Amino acid sequence: MIFNSAEFLVFYPLVLLFYFVLPKKLKWPLLLAASYFFYMIWNPPLIFLILFTTAVSYVSAIIIEKTENKARKKFWLAMTLITSLGVLFFFKYFNFLADSAISVWNFFGGNADDLVLKLILPVGISFYTFQTLSYVIDVYRGDIKAERHFGWYALFVSFFPQLVAGPIERPDNLLPQLKADHKLEASNAFAGIQKMAVGFFKKIVVADLIAEFVNSVYNSPESATGFGIVIASVLFSVQIYCDFSGYTDIAIGCARVMGIRLMQNFNRPYQARSIKEFWARWHISLSTWFRDYLYIPLGGNRCSKARHFFNIFVVFFVSGLWHGASWTFVVWGVLHGVYQIVGALTKKPRERIYKALKIKTESLAFVLWQRFWTFVLVCFSWIFFRANSFSDALLLIQRLFTEWNTGFFTETLSSMGITVTAVLVTLLSVLIMS
Repeated sequence: MIFNSAEFLVFYPLVLLFYFVLPKKLKWPLLLAASYFFYMIWNPPLIFLILFTTAVSYVSAIIIEKTENKARKKFWLAMTLITSLGVLFFFKYFNFLADSAISVWNFFGGNADDLVLKLILPVGISFYTFQTLSYVIDVYRGDIKAERHFGWYALFVSFFPQLVAGPIERPDNLLPQLKADHKLEASNAFAGIQKMAVGFFKKIVVADLIAEFVNSVYNSPESATGFGIVIASVLFSVQIYCDFSGYTDIAIGCARVMGIRLMQNFNRPYQARSIKEFWARWHISLSTWFRDYLYIPLGGNRCSKARHFFNIFVVFFVSGLWHGASWTFVVWGVLHGVYQIVGALTKKPRERIYKALKIKTESLAFVLWQRFWTFVLVCFSWIFFRANSFSDALLLIQRLFTEWNTGFFTETLSSMGITVTAVLVTLLSVLIMS
């Protein structure tokens, strides 16, 4: 089930009604049943995957907590990581890796047939897998106690507002809230409904409308002009933000009405003055997950400069792969890693130049200048994220720098089907993000 569907408009009010009417001891079974129904309505058999991942992490965490031997703790942690990530990789990445390996083999003179399995990608598998891994790792580190009640833990993994598209919640934030006896409060209801309304506007009105104009360029890269690619990429930056943050806003609003506060996932990312700051504002639950469970364990910045840059590269390589099983996503992630590495390498020389030229780095003009160039770099990287294939992305970049001799402003807008209404909606969406 998705939020912007007729089924959800019936499902959610019914869940709310029973949630606030039933006594505390019956609330968690209601939410668990509702969450599994929410997940199963799309493809019922896939519920066994989330049950499997839930059971594995639940049992492993208890064993890890009971085990005093450090080697055995590491063994059970490793087994959990291998099992959970193995399921994720099989369903999401098997065909991608197999196709890539065969392409490389054939390039060097081999003769292998395609190996493609008819796999259905389970909705939300990346999100709930990371959520269970953070729980087991936190138990391993001793940051939290293992949850003994399987029902509560299963609800933590499958809580329907954030099951499909996040935010990726931490157990120390969500579990205690799920166990509390929430009553209907006007302040929560008002704040939640308001958040949902903004989310629905972003998702349905803005993102879905803008997608039509973006598609007109990205689905026909061979005829795109440089100016058209610029417009489409800027529009896509609005579309992807309104799509992702809109869905998150709906999730946060849904939970807030029930008295449950999910973490903030987006914080005006296009106001960032650097790529590093952009990632502190964009998909916060994911970026902090990578920081706490990958970047810091790799050594973070408390190591040699070369190792620090390697850690950044690994994190953004994995981040790109997490977003999708395609080389376009990998390149998108790596590009953001390169941005950050270059930014770190040039930080001190830039500071010396600013000082020598007596540039006031906190002046409005300089802040706007930094925001502009950060936005340009982000928009350029979005080309890889949105392109239908790697070859399409390269063609779009080629035409971006070469096809500027045709297509004036009005002609470009007309060819994309952009109307005055679309321009007004886009401007309104920018105001919402500001």
